[in-house]
Parts: sequence; structure tokens; C-alpha cells
Amino acid sequence: MFFNKKNYLILAAMKLHIKYDIHLCCKIILQEQLDKLEMPYIITGLGEIDIKGIVLPEKYQELETNLAKYGIEIIKSPKYIFIQLIKDAIVEMVYSDEALPNTNTSAYLAKKLNKSYSSIATIFSEVAFSSIQNFIILQKIERAKQEIIEGKYILTEIAWRLNYSSVGHLSTEFKRITGLTPTAFERIIKKRKRMGFDAEQ
Repeated sequence: MFFNKKNYLILAAMKLHIKYDIHLCCKIILQEQLDKLEMPYIITGLGEIDIKGIVLPEKYQELETNLAKYGIEIIKSPKYIFIQLIKDAIVEMVYSDEALPNTNTSAYLAKKLNKSYSSIATIFSEVAFSSIQNFIILQKIERAKQEIIEGKYILTEIAWRLNYSSVGHLSTEFKRITGLTPTAFERIIKKRKRMGFDAEQ
């Protein structure tokens, strides 16, 4: 990265590290597309929109096509809608700015979705071909990776925020999913950042 004689910023072989809120990005895309089609709506929750009034078939098709360009799909099957609600509830819990609640996940989901955990788990495994617990672990490890990359918290704090009993417990699941320990992953990230920094000088 350097400036030329006219003081224009020149970017050369530069790697940008960005932080973004996937939920906010999705919400903005939805708002832009719905406003563009002049559809009256209320975003009632994560992954849920209440459309007010009548929607003509051609407008619905246009919305579906436009959202598909961003990888956003309108879910139609009641079972798949419920699975998405389960996933949204888990993602919302794991990616909250607050530390994960100490209450167990089954109680959290049962209260959030107003159904017994056994029925939630059964439907999820039937449709998603995976257990809820496995999905939760995957989300927690992704969040741990994000936290390590951002470098805001040390591993002890990350383990506590994700409701792990210890760093050892986090490390066991992290290695099972990624093939690396959190410490090894952290070293790689730091090395890449140093190399990126040095390359810009």
C-alpha cells in the first residue's frame, strides 16, 4: 500500500480482513428488495417477514428470483419452515453479543419455539439428517473461529462465552471439527496477519 505523486492511494497485493454481521446484511437485502417491489411488510424476527396486503403472483416470483441472487430462499414447506426456525433460534443464541445462557439448550429451544424439546429434536433429525446437538456444536466452533480471528478475547474468555466448562472442553470439540486445536488455529491466524502486514510495507 502506497501513495503516488498525485497522492492517490494505491493498493497492491493487499489482503483485507473484514468483520460483518450476517444477520444485518440479510436484513438490509430483504428491506431493499421488498421496498423495491413496494411490498408493505414487517420483519418480525430472524428469518421471518409478515407481508401486509395482497401480493400478486408476478411480484412474488420477482421477489423470489431477486432474493435467490443473494442465496436467500423463500421456504414453502411447513416442516422446512420449522427447521429454519430451529436453526435461526440456535444461530441467534450462539451469535448473540452476550455470553451463551447457562441454561441447557433444550430448555432454551423449548421455551423459544413453544414446543417440547423431544418433538423439536425428532423433526430436526428427520428433515436435516443431523442432530440438533451436532448443529449447535458446528455453530459454536464457527463462532469460536470468528472470535479467535478478531482477537478480542483470549481462549479462556471464548470458552466461557460459549458456555464450555473449560478451555479443554472447547479444544476437544474444536479439534474434532477443524482438525486443529484452538491454539494452533490462533498461531496460524497470527502468522497470516503478520505476513499480510509485512507484505504491505
